[in-house]
Amino acid sequence: MEELLRPLLRDVPDFPRPGILFKDITPLLAHPIARQAVVKAIAANFKDQSIDAVAGVEARGFIFGSLIAQELALPFIPIRKAGKLPYKKITEHYQLEYAEAAIEMHTDAITPGMRVLVHDDLLATGGTASAAGNLIQQLGGIVAGYSFVINLSFLPGQSVLQSRFHVNPHYLIHF
Repeated sequence: MEELLRPLLRDVPDFPRPGILFKDITPLLAHPIARQAVVKAIAANFKDQSIDAVAGVEARGFIFGSLIAQELALPFIPIRKAGKLPYKKITEHYQLEYAEAAIEMHTDAITPGMRVLVHDDLLATGGTASAAGNLIQQLGGIVAGYSFVINLSFLPGQSVLQSRFHVNPHYLIHF
């Protein structure tokens, strides 16, 4: 998988601000065979884990998250940036490595006891992923797992999620 993915991930220096090296998945999205391989690899890792739904974090987490949900024949739950959802919602504020942010989820997206897989494209500090997990738990759901295309293993995201949610994040490639 690493041989397939590495050439399809583009480094963009100084985005979204100076000093940040952004990992762009756009070339991966343009490659149908690699895109399908990513979906199948992540879905295969979770197919026997009693997952009830897949939640994807806006924006890039929507892309693969919805495809993973489709592959597993499960509901997809959008977790959006603040101010984007039209119905009753809950909000979680959190710190990014370079800014402060907030995400939201509809209050009827999860029923108590529901086991949810959270997907995003990249794991860095764990801030966004932890915020998504907090939203799920606030509604009585269980964070059954985390999946990522990329893990920036030089940052603490993996250990943050392991200690906070007691799950080992699954990822396909790390830097």
